[in-house]
Parts: sequence; C-alpha cells; structure tokens
Amino acid sequence: MAPNKNTMKQVVIDFPKQFTESLEIAKNWSLPAPTSEIKNVLVCGLGGSGIGGTILAELVASECKIPVLVSKTYTLPAYGDKTTLLIACSYSGNTEESLDAFDEAHKRGMQIIAITSGGQLKAKCKEAGVPAILIPGGMPPRGAFAYPVVQLLNVMNRLGLIGSSLVNQLDNLPNFLAKGQDETAKLAADLTEKLYDKIPVLYADSKIEGVLVRFRQQINENSKMLCWHHVYPEMNHNELVGWTKKDDQLAVVTFHTSIDHPRVTKRMEVSNEVYRKYTPNVFDVTAEGSNLLEEVVHLIHLGDWISVLLAEKKGIDPVEVNIITHLKGELAKFHG
Repeated sequence: MAPNKNTMKQVVIDFPKQFTESLEIAKNWSLPAPTSEIKNVLVCGLGGSGIGGTILAELVASECKIPVLVSKTYTLPAYGDKTTLLIACSYSGNTEESLDAFDEAHKRGMQIIAITSGGQLKAKCKEAGVPAILIPGGMPPRGAFAYPVVQLLNVMNRLGLIGSSLVNQLDNLPNFLAKGQDETAKLAADLTEKLYDKIPVLYADSKIEGVLVRFRQQINENSKMLCWHHVYPEMNHNELVGWTKKDDQLAVVTFHTSIDHPRVTKRMEVSNEVYRKYTPNVFDVTAEGSNLLEEVVHLIHLGDWISVLLAEKKGIDPVEVNIITHLKGELAKFHG
C-alpha cells in the first residue's frame, strides 16, 4: 500500500510507542564477547539510519573513555582494525555506502555488529557470522529514530563501554514523551507558523549538534525545504560575520539545554542581538526534561512535529522523496 500524507504524522504521534517497542527488542538479544579489546567505536550509517550514531556519540561523550565516531561514506578510516567496533546501521539493509563499509570492515578483521530491518545487510551478517540486531521495517528510515538509538546505547552498555545510567534513563522515555505530547505539538504548531515560508537557520551549543542535524534533515525531507545549521562557539569565529544583509526570509531558532556552556549562553545572547538587526524572525527554544537524554529526545520530537506540520501547511506529502529515488535509479546505471 502506498503511503499517504498522514503516514508520517502518525509516525510522529507514535514516537513514544517506538521507544517502548525498541526497549523490548533490546531485552531480547545477546551479544558474543568481544574478540579483543575495543579501543574505538565507529558507527556507519547515513540519513535517518545514521543520525542515531551522531546522537549516540554526543550522549556518551562525557562518559565513554574511547573515541566514538560516525562514518557517513563508502570507505573507512585507516585506523580501523581488530580493536575497532564497527556498528553498521542501515534501516533498509540496502544502503550502498554502509554495505561497502561493512565489506571493508570484514576484510580488515574489525569487530562488527549490525542494526537493520533486513535486506542485504542482514544477509551479509548471516554469511559472515556477524551478530545482527533486527528492528521493525516498513517505514521511512527517518521515521524510525527510536529503534536504532536504543539498540546503540544498549550495545555500548553491554560491552562495558558506558555505565547503566543512560540505559536506565531510557525506561522513562515513553512516559516522558507521552505526557508531554500535547505541549510538544502545541509548541510545534506555534513554531510552524513562524517558520512557514521562511528559511530556518538553526543554532545551538556544539554539544548537541546532532539535534540540529536531525532537525535540518527532517525539514529537508518532510517539509521539502532548505535549511542550515551551525554551532557555538565555532560560528562566532566565522558565520556571525556573514550577517550583514537584511533578509526577512531568514528565521533563526536557537536551542538551549541544561548543558550549554556558560560562555556559550552569553555568546547566544550577544549573537541574537546581531540577528535581530537583519531579520525580525529570531526565536529561542528551551529543551524540556530532567536529564540530557530527555532534553535531546524532546527537541528531536519537536523538530519532527514541526517538519510534518510544515508539510501539512504546504499541502505536500512528507513521505515522498522522489528525487532520492531518481538518484538511486541513476546510480544503479553507473558501475564505477
């Protein structure tokens, strides 16, 4: 059955249920012991499949004692070896970049775990004897955020790379999201009116850049709009200088969390004064939640809501990604 315009909105409404289902999946798989000491983690994934790795790296940054990086291309960095844990995330199981990276990792003897709903990645895992954590299929990858991110955190915990704090916090996420659903949707509706027919410009502390990436990707795919983001303090060393021309089409949204650096908070205040000289559309959003995980997921949920409400207001189908389908068709003709 072809998806209709309401499909993505229902996916957003069901976001709390996804975490419940994903937590149940996490309880029912086991991993073999590492074959050697793990000295670095590389999450391989793109788009909706890869954003979980970006969010993971930021969530564990203050705790994990080894590097956690994300690869979003065909090839792997030279340092990857038997002490590298590669986590291949492909929702469909057919992402060509991730499949190439899997093959290279297997040749190099890296330790591999896959998170997928099936496809070629599942088949490759079976053939190579690689553990695959299976998640439900049948939806756009960007609509399945909860499934891989819960598994990623559990993998890190079960391998002893992080403690149990974040994993324990996952248990309350369904209730937290469900209780706040109406308020989140209300705030999203308000911001949708402010962002409609504008170009969103997203800013935040670099510690949560993954939230901005997710927001931008959802605006791109669901709302069929261009959008850009940057982070503090880096943007104060370059992009801020670019604010020199009045443009009412630009709409700035700055996101705040409890872990914003005090100096970054001041930078945001001063920078907002600059933006207001060039656009009347300058807005601040403060994350809800009792811990960083809840704050991050709240902002992701808010961005998802905004993206589908913008699509609704524009009268377009948030599920449709015909241009990506066209690109894949053209790539299939090219065997370089």
